[in-house]
Amino acid sequence: MPRPFHLAFPVHDLAAARAFYGELLGCPEGRSCAQWIDFDLFGHQIVAHLDPAAKPVAVENRVDGHDVPVPHFGVVLTMADWHALAARLEATGIAFGIAPHIRFQGQVGEQATMFFRDPSGNALEFKAFADDAMVFAK
Repeated sequence: MPRPFHLAFPVHDLAAARAFYGELLGCPEGRSCAQWIDFDLFGHQIVAHLDPAAKPVAVENRVDGHDVPVPHFGVVLTMADWHALAARLEATGIAFGIAPHIRFQGQVGEQATMFFRDPSGNALEFKAFADDAMVFAK
């Protein structure tokens, strides 16, 4: 089983980060202080660090007909978890940068994917594969 990854990233408002990651995405909160908050993102440790001047990077790369924001982060979920998260986010009216859809349909690496931003403008991608053997397939 893979080990959890750790990612620290800037946010301009910890209360907004707590609402987004803790309440909207359902990430349990770990340790915190006045400058940062740990979250459990599907078993991975992400840490929102306060930077009041944080600004999102506005670079995009074309992938399968969509402008994908770079940088971005997220998790490869099971297909059932991906569908459940997509439905939950759609019900909240979240503004998707790239709405939930199937990318590379009928090709090696076919995957369900969706992109959206947190309140500080950090881009997130959540994806799933019908067959996890396709994650690194060429």
